[in-house]
Amino acid sequence: MNSGTAMTSFLGKSLLYCYISFLPLLGKAPAKANFHPLHVSTSDISFNGNDKQMEVICTIFTDDFELALEKQFHTKADLSREDMHKAMDALVKNYINSHLQLKANSAVLPLNYLGFEINREAVNVYLESNKINSTPKTIDAQVTLLQSLYNDQLNIVHMTVNGNRKSTRLDAPAKVVTQTF
Repeated sequence: MNSGTAMTSFLGKSLLYCYISFLPLLGKAPAKANFHPLHVSTSDISFNGNDKQMEVICTIFTDDFELALEKQFHTKADLSREDMHKAMDALVKNYINSHLQLKANSAVLPLNYLGFEINREAVNVYLESNKINSTPKTIDAQVTLLQSLYNDQLNIVHMTVNGNRKSTRLDAPAKVVTQTF
């Protein structure tokens, strides 16, 4: 992904990063089970016109994501341990593939998992599509990240094509968004 896409993604997550930035000012951290009262993820879906492919960055609070992985796969998840990274890669890939589906111009768009990284209190998951024949006129996304954990889950979906960015807020149980460019 190019640095412009990464910067756009970073700026697009202001709600999530504001919460993370101001958390230390709240004083003593609450117990892990109540670490943060906000259940939110962001999915940045951008068409890269130079490479003719979709680039996706999903950002999810680490503690919530580990709980979701444990619930779905019935195994201990620890995304921060380097010695478990390979095993966690497999879990993250399977989880994201089962909770994020895209279509471009009504055609299913398989996503290739590139990896994940810890970024402060959140995890960034990186994906990209194969080359697309034409610039998308419509993008459909089905996003069910963390909805099996929290009935108040909020999934924010940003879609960008040719610099035109559109954002949608999916309050659980809502899971589908379509944008026309």
